[in-house]
Amino acid sequence: MAKVLVLYKKPKSAEAFDKHYAAVHIPLAKKIPGLKKYGISTGVVGTPAGPSDVHLVASLYFDSLAAIQAGMGSAEGKAAGGDLANFADGGADLYIFDEKEV
Repeated sequence: MAKVLVLYKKPKSAEAFDKHYAAVHIPLAKKIPGLKKYGISTGVVGTPAGPSDVHLVASLYFDSLAAIQAGMGSAEGKAAGGDLANFADGGADLYIFDEKEV
């Protein structure tokens, strides 16, 4: 499977972020063609050394890198990507890669 991993940095208002993410962004992202599975972190995102600057981690799974490209290039993918400016004021890092079980 191929994966999009999104690390959302701490926003100015965690409450506003969480409200928008749940009510608007998740429904938009779930419409991306080719999306097979979508999960988000719960609770604090930490490191072995302690706290991190990450507020939330999202994992989106697709069959292949080509499926990610097609999905993100679709109208639904563009709508989800365009929504980031509406709530992710702390910034977000996106990583795209193939994943295999070992």
